Amino acid sequence: MFSLSDEDLERIILGCGDGPASFNAELTALGGRVLSVDPMYCFSVEEIQQRIRRVYPGMLSQLARQRDEYLWRHFRDPSHVGSVRMSAMNRFLEDYPKGLADGRYIEASLPELPCLDREYDLALCSHLLFLYSEQISLASHIAAIKELCRVAREVRIYPLVDLEGRPSSHLPGVIRELAACGYELGMEKVDYQFQKGATDMLWIQSVGENLELDV
Repeated sequence: MFSLSDEDLERIILGCGDGPASFNAELTALGGRVLSVDPMYCFSVEEIQQRIRRVYPGMLSQLARQRDEYLWRHFRDPSHVGSVRMSAMNRFLEDYPKGLADGRYIEASLPELPCLDREYDLALCSHLLFLYSEQISLASHIAAIKELCRVAREVRIYPLVDLEGRPSSHLPGVIRELAACGYELGMEKVDYQFQKGATDMLWIQSVGENLELDV
């Protein structure tokens, strides 16, 4: 969903709003350098595990009810999605205690991150900004993205549609504001598609970084 190249995976990466995802665990095992931030990292592994068990059946039911809103290319059916996601969450839970001790999982949330300016080469944010356009205001989107741009040389955000699969109403305003502030930005097609309409990511970088995407 972020068109990550081998070169990207060698960069210092920040994952924002990562939740119980396995990216940090898997990349760390390969020798990568990544920090994940999320408000849920204040909870213990047992508390997160209990939360996953509570919401998992509802997630499967919702996917089954709304299966026409998704493209079944990467996944066979809702149960396959559930199996893949549960495997990823279990990988996260295995890594979580050590990751906390190592400082790879930090409790934090946008628009204030406990990071230095340009501390990271690449910041990734998936299924948070734009997806929850009704719940998160335009002003909050702009503040959050500016904060990501403060701490990382490049930012990538996916998807750019809301929960209904419509292009986010905040996207034009975000693009105007960031362009006016001197950022270079654009939208790129990605290979990953599950939610209908979620075909693009937004990339942002400061003028002069001269980074190239391997799309």
